[in-house]
Amino acid sequence: MDKLYTMQALSGSIFALSGLITLLFPPKKINSFYGYRTASSMKNQEQWNFAQRYSSKLIILLGTILALCSFLGFIINISEQLELFLGFTALILTVLLLLYLTEKAIKAKFK
Repeated sequence: MDKLYTMQALSGSIFALSGLITLLFPPKKINSFYGYRTASSMKNQEQWNFAQRYSSKLIILLGTILALCSFLGFIINISEQLELFLGFTALILTVLLLLYLTEKAIKAKFK
């Protein structure tokens, strides 16, 4: 129970906080250090700006959901190995969902 709660709560909180920081202080220019960086987001400045705003809001939402899922550790009683598996799976799915939804939004907006 402790590992599932801790992993989800910390990961979700870090995601939400990093999304908030990026939303409040977005990278002004295309760079390879800070912000949402993929080939499609770095094609031009307009796509870069859109990707930063969109992904920041999405990561705040997904991070909050991930952190709230940590309370499942109080409700369900499962083995420690299954807790770790579920925690890592949720974290990986969150990242993949962020990438998928942001890339889809970029493609939809910039056909």
